[in-house]
Amino acid sequence: MTLLIGALSLGLILSFLALGVLISFRIFRFPDITVDGSLPLGAAIAAVLLARGVEPTLATAAAFCGGLLAGSITGVLHTKFKIHGLLAGILVMTALYSVNLNIMGRSNVPLTSEVTLANYAERAGAAILGGVSDLNLLGWEVSVRDAFVFVSILVAVSVAGLILYLFFRTNLGTAMRATGENDQMIRALGVNVEHMMVFGLAFSNGLIALAGSLLAQYQGFADVQMGIGMIVLGLASVIIGEALVGSGSLGLSIAGAVMGSMLFRLLVAIALTWGLDPNDLKLITALFVFLALVAPNFLSRLGKRPALGEESRAAAR
Repeated sequence: MTLLIGALSLGLILSFLALGVLISFRIFRFPDITVDGSLPLGAAIAAVLLARGVEPTLATAAAFCGGLLAGSITGVLHTKFKIHGLLAGILVMTALYSVNLNIMGRSNVPLTSEVTLANYAERAGAAILGGVSDLNLLGWEVSVRDAFVFVSILVAVSVAGLILYLFFRTNLGTAMRATGENDQMIRALGVNVEHMMVFGLAFSNGLIALAGSLLAQYQGFADVQMGIGMIVLGLASVIIGEALVGSGSLGLSIAGAVMGSMLFRLLVAIALTWGLDPNDLKLITALFVFLALVAPNFLSRLGKRPALGEESRAAAR
C-alpha cells in the first residue's frame, strides 16, 4: 500500500509537468524542449531557498516564477528572433543546465533537515488525527505522512486543473487556444500571436517548474540531472491520458493528462516491483511511450477491419 500511495503521489506531482506539456504540445502545437531544464530549475530554486530558511510556500512560488522566466525566454527567441521552436527550446534547456548549477552551487542539494510542504502536510495530519503516526487502510499500515501528502497533492492538482479549465474558457484563454489552432485567423482578428505564444510558453514552463519544486520537496533533494528525460515522461502522460479518455474537449484533455501521469507512474512502480533493473528505467519509459503512440492507431484499424466472411463476400462481388 505504501508503494501504491507513493507511486500515486509522485504521479500527481508530475501531473503538473503533464499539464505544462499539454499546453505547449497540444494547445500551442509547439515542440518545447525547455522542459528538461525548467523542471530542475524549479527544484534548484526551491531547494536553495528552503536551505536558507525561506518559508516553503514562498520558495515554491519563486520556483514557479523561475519557470515563467525560462518559458518566456524560449518564446522570445522563437517569436522575436525567429529561431525555430525546437532549437529555441534546446538553447534554453542547454543554458539552464549551467544556470541550475550556479543556483545550487553544486550538483545536489539535500533537504532532509529542511521544512518543506511535505512536512506541513505531515503536521496537519498529525494534528487532525491527534498524533497518530500510522493509519490502517484496508488492512495495510500507511504512515500519516504518506497519506496526507497524497491528499494534499490531490487537492492541489484538482484546484490547479479547475483553474486551468476556467482560464482557458476566458477571452484570453480562448485566444491562446485559437492561436494554436489557427494563428492566421486569430491574427486577422487583431490578436497579437507573438504575445500569446510567449505567455503560453511561460505558463507552461511555470507549471513544469512547479512540478520540479514539489518533486524536490517530496523526494528530499534537488539534483541538476533530475530533468533528463522529463519531456518524454510528460508526453507519455498526455498520450496515455488521451488514450484513456480521449481529447474531444478541454476538460477531458486536462483530466486525461492527470490520469495519464498517475497511470504511468503506476506502470513504472509495477515494473520495479517485478524486479526491473533501475538502470533500465529510461528504456522502459521509452517502451511505454512507444506503446502509447502506436496502440490507439492499431486498435482503431483493428476495429475497422471487416470480418473474414465479409471480406470473402466482398471479393465474390
